[in-house]
Amino acid sequence: MAKTDTETKRKAGTTASTDIAQVRNFSIIAHVDHGKSTLADRLLELCHAVSAREMTDCLLDSMDIERERGITIKSQTARLNYTSADGTQYVLNLMDTPGHVDFSYEVSRSLAACEGAILLVDASQGVEAQTLANVYLALENDLELIPVLNKVDLPSAEPDRVRTDIEDIIGIDASEALEISGKSGKGVPDLLETLVNLVPPPEDRREHPLRALLVDSWYDSYLGVVMLVRVYDGEIRPGMRFRLWATGAEALVDSVGYFTPKQVQQPELLSGEIGYIISGIKDINQCRIGDTVTDKFVQPESPLPGFRPAVPVVFCGLFPADSDDFPHLRDSMKKLALNDAGIHFEEENSLALGLGYRCGFLGLLHMEITQERLLREFDLDLITTAPSVVYRMNYKPPESELGEVEIVNPADFPDPVKIESMKEPWIHATIFTPESYVGGVIELCTSKRAEEIELNWSGQRGIVTCLLPLNETVFDFYDSLKSVSRGYASFDYRFEDYRLGDLVKLQILINGDPVEALSLIVHRSRAEARGRSICASLKELIPRQLYKVALQAAIGGKVIARETVAALRKDVTAKCYGGDVTRKRKLLEKQKAGKKRMRQFGKIDIPQSVFLEALKVKDK
Repeated sequence: MAKTDTETKRKAGTTASTDIAQVRNFSIIAHVDHGKSTLADRLLELCHAVSAREMTDCLLDSMDIERERGITIKSQTARLNYTSADGTQYVLNLMDTPGHVDFSYEVSRSLAACEGAILLVDASQGVEAQTLANVYLALENDLELIPVLNKVDLPSAEPDRVRTDIEDIIGIDASEALEISGKSGKGVPDLLETLVNLVPPPEDRREHPLRALLVDSWYDSYLGVVMLVRVYDGEIRPGMRFRLWATGAEALVDSVGYFTPKQVQQPELLSGEIGYIISGIKDINQCRIGDTVTDKFVQPESPLPGFRPAVPVVFCGLFPADSDDFPHLRDSMKKLALNDAGIHFEEENSLALGLGYRCGFLGLLHMEITQERLLREFDLDLITTAPSVVYRMNYKPPESELGEVEIVNPADFPDPVKIESMKEPWIHATIFTPESYVGGVIELCTSKRAEEIELNWSGQRGIVTCLLPLNETVFDFYDSLKSVSRGYASFDYRFEDYRLGDLVKLQILINGDPVEALSLIVHRSRAEARGRSICASLKELIPRQLYKVALQAAIGGKVIARETVAALRKDVTAKCYGGDVTRKRKLLEKQKAGKKRMRQFGKIDIPQSVFLEALKVKDK
């Protein structure tokens, strides 16, 4: 009996979904902490997607770290059944996307799966940097935008000012923008009505060969890789053999369905619908976000546009604090990579830190989140080297036939006499800040080698746009920006291009021996300041010895900064309680010769914590 009821429900759901005119695919785009996940909770409640007993705050944010930080890291989807005021039954496919710039490609693919988007703006804070960036992604995908003012019940809310911000900065009409409160639910029913009236239904293309956009993928220990897809053309059902266009991977469809947000199995997914595919694929690298799912035997003429492989932009070394934990780190990295195809890692051996991994990330937040997950989920205590970016280099003849070579690790930096030219990545940065902090923000950007600084105004806020070298932002830019603006500035960026730069390898030497773990690739104009700051930091961190320890920063054979760790003084004359002064002098000369031998043959054991603390230091 239970089985019959289940089949009846599946058939009913399928019948409702076949009327494509009542399907609405939409996303919510917003700056971090503007209430996107809270609004998603109210939509789930109003559409009775979950019971009151199952409801929790930020339901679609499944990871603890997402809820603690108030950010969305992984895209989530929920299929909602909504009955409008005139009694029409609608199927709403909600895409809850990340808001941070590191995941902008994932956001763009999620938006490509929709026909409309709710532009959510905090009525007390107004338009922020990531709001603007995500709006541009929505406009590129030709989505219907619905401006919505959230948190209007706060005492600090200024709806009229924020409407003006939206019109001035984004350039869309906000005179009829809805005023809601995601926390209390005020205005959310009106938003649902506006949504079904303004967002167009997907185009019915069932008669075409199968083309489905792979929006996201993750690994399940029992099912293998689960793929979240938006079907554009044709249909997909269990028993079909499909092929992924970019990777060439082929598999048999085991089951399909959708999330409510619970997993619900269905007999098929039709054109215009969003759901999942389970096929038993074990390697997540075969299922890349943005790829096109096609029928193996009936191939379309071309894939869906917009696919590009995930390209890491920030690199750092991850080493276990205890070298015996390396096997645990290796297993943990492999397990984490099953659910995050954006991580690139390869084994690295450092003389100072031992065995570890050189890892590539989509951005600074992605790097921070990965480190946090390794700590929480796998109980790993890690040492992280200074973050670096991808540089491009051309050799001088006769090695010039190698072409353009990418360098991500300072240890791979060749002898400067072999280098013809070096290029570094530049970004287009947008910073929103209150007018009282504009001067400090411009001064900070100038100190980071910013170019083409442009300043615009929107009410009491300044909008600073400029071009910045990416390697200047990965070191301490974000912390410095928060300091000069007292936490009020918001920062967003997009990759611009690679430009020629006078880049050098900054080496740190301890008693004349280079320490590769502390090496950096920096611009020549910043090398001296960076070297002085690291040497000054090391002077405070390295334990004193019985002899002087020289700390030097050098470019090639030229020392550009130096600090000295003073020697500990052992009172060898304490036992002399009288007699001729020559007795004391003889003991002091003996001590001096001993210290000379120690400097020549002695080895300094540097605590591993020193490396981490030294690389945290800011420019002075």
